[in-house]
Amino acid sequence: MKEPSSLPSKHPGSFRRWWKSLGPGIITAALVFGPGSLTITSKLGAVFSYNLLWVLVVTTVLMMTFTGMGARIGLVTNQSLLATFRQRWGKWAALLAGFGIFLVTASFQAGNTIGAGLAFAESFGTSTVPWILFISLAAISLLFTRSFYKILEKVMVTMVGIMLISFLFTVVISKPDWVRILQSLVPSVPEGSLLLVIALVASTFSIGGAFYQSYLVQERGWKTSSATQAKKEAFTGILVLGLISGMILVSAATILFPQGIQVNSASDMGKALEPLYGNLATHIFMLGLFGASFSSLVGNATIGGTLFADALGLGRDLNSKPVKILISLVIVLGATVALVFGRLPLELIVFAQGVTIFVVPFIGIGMFLIAGDTKLMGALANSRRTRVLGVVGILVLLVLAGTNFKSLFLS
Repeated sequence: MKEPSSLPSKHPGSFRRWWKSLGPGIITAALVFGPGSLTITSKLGAVFSYNLLWVLVVTTVLMMTFTGMGARIGLVTNQSLLATFRQRWGKWAALLAGFGIFLVTASFQAGNTIGAGLAFAESFGTSTVPWILFISLAAISLLFTRSFYKILEKVMVTMVGIMLISFLFTVVISKPDWVRILQSLVPSVPEGSLLLVIALVASTFSIGGAFYQSYLVQERGWKTSSATQAKKEAFTGILVLGLISGMILVSAATILFPQGIQVNSASDMGKALEPLYGNLATHIFMLGLFGASFSSLVGNATIGGTLFADALGLGRDLNSKPVKILISLVIVLGATVALVFGRLPLELIVFAQGVTIFVVPFIGIGMFLIAGDTKLMGALANSRRTRVLGVVGILVLLVLAGTNFKSLFLS
C-alpha cells in the first residue's frame, strides 16, 4: 500500500504536487463526467441559457456529500464497502448492490465507447469502427500494466486538466453576463426543460461513483490519520467536476444560445470553443470529448468490474486477475454493443434505468446509514449538516426513481 501523501506546501511546485495528489476525487469526477454529461450541459446552455445553472450547484453539493461519505467509510473500515453491506444486511444486499452497479455500468458503457471513437472519427473523417477497436484494446491493455491504479490516476488527471483549461479560457474570452449568471442561481424550471433537468441530475449525481470512492481511498492506503486530506481531495475533485460542467453550460449559453444553435451534434457543441480556438474549435472539442469519453470508459468499467468481483467474493484489488478480467468484460461489452448497433440502443437505456430504479436509492440509503453509525465511524460519523444534505440527496434519488418508474411502466 502507498503511504499517505502530504498536504501541498507553500513553495514552488506545490500546486503541481497538490494537483497530482487529487487521485481519488479526480478519478470519481472523471468517471462521472462522460459524454452524456457533456451533451446535456451543452444542450441546457444552448436552449435555456443560464437559467438552469442552479441545478449544477445542487447536484455538485449532493455529490460532494455522498462522495465524502464514501471517503470516510473507506478510511474507517478495514474491509470493502460491499463487505460492510454483506456484514450488516446479508450476502444478498452485497450482491444486489454490486451486481446492480455492474449492470448499470455495462449498459451505459457503449455510449462511452462510441463517444471516444466519434472524437477521432469526426476529426479524421473516418468510420468509428477502427477507433472503437483501438480504444477498447488500449483500455484493456492499460489494465494489465503494472501499478494500474497509478496509471489510472495519471490518465484521469490529464484528461480532466485538458477539459478544465479549455473551458476556463473559453469562459474568460467569451465574456458571459455575470449578472444573469448570479440571477440564474435562483431555482426555476423553464417550460420544456424538465426531462433535461432530470437527465442532468441523474448524470452528475452518481451514487455509483460516490460508493466507489471508498475503494479508491483504500487503494491509496489512507487511514483515519489522513481524514482531513482525504475529505478535502474528494471534495476538490467533485468541485472540479462541477466547475467543468458549469463552464460548459455557461460557454454554450453565452455563445450558442444567441445564435439559436440547438446542439444536435458534436460539431454543434464544438462551436462553444470558437472564441478561444477559432477554426480549430471543433478539433479541440473532439479532444475534450475523447477525454470525457475515455476517462468514463475506463473509470466506468473499473467501477463495474471491481464491485462485481467484490460482490462475488473474488476480492477488489485492482491488480488481481479476477478484477481485471471483469473490468475487461465491461469494456468488451461496451465495444460489442457499439460495433453492432453503432449507438447506445434505447432498449439498453431502458434496462439501465430499470436497474437504477431499484438499486440506486437502496445503495444511497445504505451509505447514509453506515456513514451515520457512530459506533463504527466514531468522530468521522455524519455531521448534522451532512445528515440534512444526505436526506435531501436520498429524496432526490427517490424522486428520480419514481419519475423513471412512471415513464417506464405507467406511461
